[in-house]
Amino acid sequence: MAKEEIKNLVENSKKSLEDEYENFSNSIKEDLTSFKKKSLDRI
Repeated sequence: MAKEEIKNLVENSKKSLEDEYENFSNSIKEDLTSFKKKSLDRI
């Protein structure tokens, strides 16, 4: 029983971290795109 609970917790944590990583990655990509646009507008 304890092994199953730990396994489920690890799987849930992994899914959560993957989602957070994906959101973080997308946020950085959007920031870079925005920065590029602003830089090109200034030139």
